[in-house]
Amino acid sequence: MNLWEIFFFFLLIDLGLDIQDEMGRHEVGFQENTRKEELNNGAGCVFFGQFKINKVPGNFHISTHGAGEQPDNLNMAHIVNSITFGTEIKEKIPGAFVALKGRDKADTNSLSSHDYVLKIVPTIYEKLDGTSIFTYQYTWAYKDYVAYGHGGRILPAIWFRYDLSPITVKYVERRKPLYHFITTVCAIVGGTFTVAGILDSMIFTASELFKKAQLGKLS
Repeated sequence: MNLWEIFFFFLLIDLGLDIQDEMGRHEVGFQENTRKEELNNGAGCVFFGQFKINKVPGNFHISTHGAGEQPDNLNMAHIVNSITFGTEIKEKIPGAFVALKGRDKADTNSLSSHDYVLKIVPTIYEKLDGTSIFTYQYTWAYKDYVAYGHGGRILPAIWFRYDLSPITVKYVERRKPLYHFITTVCAIVGGTFTVAGILDSMIFTASELFKKAQLGKLS
């Protein structure tokens, strides 16, 4: 399962989602479970959606290919609010589950297409109660370019090309053992005594110097 939320600055709401994979599936203008919200009187929009992908290399891309009429001054400037794969993990654990969150491409060439290459890593998160969550994290690379074909310039689009890693990462949630707590307490107590000893030594030395100074004045 893939979920995304992308904010477009300058584009009218004629966007569509195309899905393609190596199994031969190619769907243009995918509509199921997608939603677009117009912003700034039609000058921009937020595009939300989710869909299932096969576990084979492929791509999904956002474009105006399915629009009945192409908008003037097409501009794919955008911010990726969120792109995730699999079940959402609410626990705070290290990883790249929302690696593209906040990716800002607002200042690129208005004629540019945007190409994201994603390496998706299967991930298992095992909770304390023994239940497991199966999800995915991902790494990414990016480039933008102005595309040309035999007939001239090609309409810009945003491409997300993905491939799955053969390696699975597993996180196991564990309680900290008792000895870790004891070691921490001992370290705190030991540090407290050390600091107290240093302060006591400094106070004693200062007191002795003060007494000697007083004796010197009396003599």
